[in-house]
Amino acid sequence: MTRSHVELVASAVLAVAAAVTVVVPHWIEAVFHVDPDGASGSLEWLVVAVLGALAVLAGWLARRDRALGR
Repeated sequence: MTRSHVELVASAVLAVAAAVTVVVPHWIEAVFHVDPDGASGSLEWLVVAVLGALAVLAGWLARRDRALGR
């Protein structure tokens, strides 16, 4: 498996995780049994933003590495 394939898989996994967080925003409270944002939803949106940004970054890296032949 080449480096670009790993980055492409990482991008897909991160995008799915971001989408799951949008659809089921309270998974953090359910999994960790804590409510760090006091039910305001701000933590969930932060998680979506970070996961989305990482998915875009991983996708860009995969495209760059594929263009460079890595």
